[in-house]
Amino acid sequence: MKGLGSLIVAAAIAFAPVAARADLKAITEAAKKEGELTWYIAHYTSEGAEDIGRGFTEMYGIKVNVVRTTAQVAYQRLLQDIKNNQTICDVFSSTDVGHYVRLKAEGRFDKYIPEASSKIVPTFQNFDPDGFYHTTSAGLVVLTYNTSKVKPEDAPKKWEDLLDIKWKGKVSIGHPGFSGYVGTWVLTMKKLYGWQYFEKLEKNKPQIGRSINDTVTALNAGERQVAAGADGSTLFSAARGNPLAVTYPTDGSVLIIAPSGIMKGSKHPNAAKLFMEFLYSVEAAKINAKHFGIPLRPEVPAPPGAKPISEVKTIRPTVTEIDKGIPEVIEQWRDTFGN
Repeated sequence: MKGLGSLIVAAAIAFAPVAARADLKAITEAAKKEGELTWYIAHYTSEGAEDIGRGFTEMYGIKVNVVRTTAQVAYQRLLQDIKNNQTICDVFSSTDVGHYVRLKAEGRFDKYIPEASSKIVPTFQNFDPDGFYHTTSAGLVVLTYNTSKVKPEDAPKKWEDLLDIKWKGKVSIGHPGFSGYVGTWVLTMKKLYGWQYFEKLEKNKPQIGRSINDTVTALNAGERQVAAGADGSTLFSAARGNPLAVTYPTDGSVLIIAPSGIMKGSKHPNAAKLFMEFLYSVEAAKINAKHFGIPLRPEVPAPPGAKPISEVKTIRPTVTEIDKGIPEVIEQWRDTFGN
């Protein structure tokens, strides 16, 4: 009997991976019949998001309708869909973790744990222990500057350096009311230095865009010289020959963990599941690294010129702090900056 039991256990172990592959094969076949999916996305630049969508289409022949906006705009669009009893979005990818806390509490997500979830960098695994949403992108808010206007030795080295009067009229930032990256950065600065940080920054009359990626445009145009910008879009622009560089602040780069989730009632549920699998693939990590994002797969090295995440001092608020804190700082921001 002991020998028979061992054979049964061995057989179960041997066939378990096959069963998992068979499930994924069935999802793939069903997804191809659905033929498309709609992706509300705030993680990347428009070019990066389109590149990810194109990579999925090339691999599976399934069209991705990429709707790329800032995080708060994507969220408001989704809420409007829900209010109108419409299901347009299949996969929702925001940079504001608070969106997921609220949507999960309302039962808006379908639970799906990608088969590839155990293959990504451990830091980003099990972001939601219940499996309703998963880390699919990560990046940093860092200090950035125009190298034709600012020498490396003169560039800001810590966040408080942006408050120096010498940068009056020379700072570029995004808006927390539009960008999840910016909202998390603002919340982190408030946590480190109090709201007086922004009352002092206001005196330097920063140029305020919407997306954090607007800082890249401002620096490239020479309209501003220094910024609180995203590492990925800044380094991507620098690799194209633009006069940009990043500094990893001594008081900590703000780590942005950006999830994705499948919307309940999705019109293309299998395509959405397959797309979640793709976001955890080596192929997607390579596309992300090409756009200077942090690759989630350990097989893919950090982009040229970027520090590996393991070598960067990072800081970030907790999920609870983000959920409660970003709406609060948006109101404080409008009181201080008037927009």
